[in-house]
Amino acid sequence: MTFPRPPRLRLAAALVCAGLLVPGCAHPGLGSAHDDPAAPATLTFWHGWSTPAEKKAIGESVARFEKRHPHITVNVVPDVTDETMNQALRAGGDQAPDVVSSFTTNNVGQYCSSGMWVDLDPFLKKTGVDKEKVFPKPLLDYTSYAGEQCALPLLADSYGLYYNKDAFQKAGITRPPRTMSELRRDAVKLTRRDGNGSYRQVGFMPNFRLYQNSPDRLFAQWGPEYFDRKGGARLAEEPASRKFFATARALLNAQGGYGPLETFRTTFGDEMSSQNAFLTQKLAMHMDGEWRGLMLRRAKAPFAWGTAPMPVPDDQADTYGRGYLTGTVAGIAHSSRHQNAAWELVKFLTVDTDQVVRFANAIHNVPSTYAALHSPGLDADPTFRTFLDIARNPRSVALPPSTNGGQYVTALQDFAYRVEAGKVPDLDAGLRGLDAQIDADTLQSEN
Repeated sequence: MTFPRPPRLRLAAALVCAGLLVPGCAHPGLGSAHDDPAAPATLTFWHGWSTPAEKKAIGESVARFEKRHPHITVNVVPDVTDETMNQALRAGGDQAPDVVSSFTTNNVGQYCSSGMWVDLDPFLKKTGVDKEKVFPKPLLDYTSYAGEQCALPLLADSYGLYYNKDAFQKAGITRPPRTMSELRRDAVKLTRRDGNGSYRQVGFMPNFRLYQNSPDRLFAQWGPEYFDRKGGARLAEEPASRKFFATARALLNAQGGYGPLETFRTTFGDEMSSQNAFLTQKLAMHMDGEWRGLMLRRAKAPFAWGTAPMPVPDDQADTYGRGYLTGTVAGIAHSSRHQNAAWELVKFLTVDTDQVVRFANAIHNVPSTYAALHSPGLDADPTFRTFLDIARNPRSVALPPSTNGGQYVTALQDFAYRVEAGKVPDLDAGLRGLDAQIDADTLQSEN
């Protein structure tokens, strides 16, 4: 028997259902995994890439697939958001896609638990693909949930340190920092001010609202565990939590404090524009993804620059080389009536070494298979290979999936904003409250 929910909980659940998929909200249309993959078929492939270069690379990838599978035609729909995709999958019908991709790895828990993306393990098994031998473990971790592999990695992103070599030379620094204490020391040396005391350049700005500085990405250098075995939030009992926030605070204070740095941050240009703060030399060091190197070359950066792994905590110096990983994921819609043909496309895009290498080179992302990561056909630029090494590092980490998608990450972000602004007087109590909020959000999404 189902008891009615109180009005407030019913409203909250309705609001959740209006966004991304959660268990109990979805009613996926029935597809078929009994089609003949050798029979003529037309597939619809939805993806989120939007720039001309990205769409061109996807078009070339699909053309290679169709040449190999002349009986399969692929209709490509670009620039599709997760929200649009999920609405279509809920509705089902002939307009729904067969193959789907997403940039949001945090939502894989929802994709799997909702049933909207099919479990790929049976397809992997019957076509002889050993996923543990094909994909690095962190990438498999963020494409599965509760033992169900409902997605596969379709290229990856890794995060590292970009640094201004000219500024380093001027400051007498001979190599990029490897530990957090070295990062703080170098950041102070690299910070420059005008005669009136205003900033000209900041060594490293840890402010969590800056560009890619989401707190979870820097926190990854500690290798934290967000959840216990039962799925409960455990940030309050995670020793790294306090060390992480203490390190961020020390970085702020060493360079002038949160207020002045935040004021300086508001003078920065758009992240993807020619006024990016690293490109305009307002930042001497910056955390960013592998794509930034291509953008710096295209913009003809007026200084020498290099890349390195992000520094690690001093008491984990042996883990230097690790980093934060995320990426694009691909899967098959539950409502697809051509799931075996759809699997052929997913397998080609995610497993075929030559395809993965060519696509990675075309859009300057990190390849997502072991074979592609070691391919001699990859871009040989050493600044790009830094990110390949990070992706290959067995200690690199990705965020764990959750049934409520990235809601726990949003909760961490909001908490981190308050911590850095000095609005959390008791960090221990604040972390306990954060755990309680994450657990309440998870419970609500499961009801």
